[in-house]
Amino acid sequence: MPENTEKLKNSLHKIYGESEKSYARYTALAQKYREYFQTEGTEYFTSPGRMELIGNHTDHNGGKVLAASIQMDTIAAAWPNQSEKVTIVSEGYDKPFVLDLEDLGSISVNNGTLALLAGLFRGCRSFGFRIHGFNACISTNVLSAAGVSSSASFEMLLCAVINYFFNDNRMTSIDYAKIGRYAENHFWNKQSGLMDQLACAAGGMIFLDFSNSDFPCVEKTDPASMLEGYDILLVNTGKGHGDLSAEYSDVPLEMKNAAKQMGKNLLCEAELPLLLDKLPEIRAHCGDRSFLRSLHFYEENERVQTAKEAIRNGNTEELLALIGDSGNSSWKYLQNCYTPSDTREESVCTALALTELFIKKTGRGTCRVHGGGFAGVILSILPAEATEEYIRYMSRFTEKENIFRISLRNTGAVHVE
Repeated sequence: MPENTEKLKNSLHKIYGESEKSYARYTALAQKYREYFQTEGTEYFTSPGRMELIGNHTDHNGGKVLAASIQMDTIAAAWPNQSEKVTIVSEGYDKPFVLDLEDLGSISVNNGTLALLAGLFRGCRSFGFRIHGFNACISTNVLSAAGVSSSASFEMLLCAVINYFFNDNRMTSIDYAKIGRYAENHFWNKQSGLMDQLACAAGGMIFLDFSNSDFPCVEKTDPASMLEGYDILLVNTGKGHGDLSAEYSDVPLEMKNAAKQMGKNLLCEAELPLLLDKLPEIRAHCGDRSFLRSLHFYEENERVQTAKEAIRNGNTEELLALIGDSGNSSWKYLQNCYTPSDTREESVCTALALTELFIKKTGRGTCRVHGGGFAGVILSILPAEATEEYIRYMSRFTEKENIFRISLRNTGAVHVE
């Protein structure tokens, strides 16, 4: 077996815990690259999706988050092309994306993936990094519209490509995340923070503190041992996120409105006692939901701190309880498990209620809304021996194909050696 094949398989085994399936996936992508670009040279890159465990909708107000990268990932075969043009062939698209790096200004904002790419490339330069032309073939198995950050996975993958080929690996995971946020904020009309991008870029189970939004604190820990004996499942409840931008925008806005009543710009600049002191003013000027969402923020921050201790002490049961408490807070206080304007469609609440009934019977496990909420996906963490029964149980209410087993990984967005 050629030396480079053995080396690639060893690298893939470190990332995925196996090498045969992943090797077949990467070499199939390389074959597509060779067929399209008619050249042999390639390097490989990978960027994971992510899960958010505690800290739902807190990053935009300087909050704390416990997140983790997952084995679902976006991969690329890529190579510089000695020009100022980027050509990207991506599975699922009929035509390649072709961008002239000397004419990015001609690409209009909010123009789908093309605008996102232009934003990434302009973001690289605005943060002082180099970029030149390259070719790439991209494939992904990250679920779309499932709260596992398929777009951030794509963005961080391209940052890894640009870092390796043009910047001597000087870019950090925080640089990656800022570039992704720049692209989404300015070219995609999505007012995201840094959480999705950082969780994909850094990899592993990570604690994030966004009280300093320009330089968030990132603490990484090994995720594997904490959930040993448990399976992680995502249940897609059916409805997507496409028409929910107003609901998402209201969450940070209402928290910031409460902060203003406390004389602050963000909730992280105040503490819970001041929120309670200012409750009459917040109710009068912002409404009750603004207070409840702010209460969720402070309690989530406390839960993340407690989760850090639980992980340090190897206390899996406490961690699961905290994840469940976070989900209940999202349901009751944050109120992102349903859309108030459409009470006939509460699929997330229904899936959570059914799962809670199942967990009562098994006696172990937890569940919560996953991602942005209002529609989409729930997260269930169950004893491995109960998983098949749970899938059969939930398949009475949703298609079996909508239930996905997820595993965690330690590797973020990287060049595959």
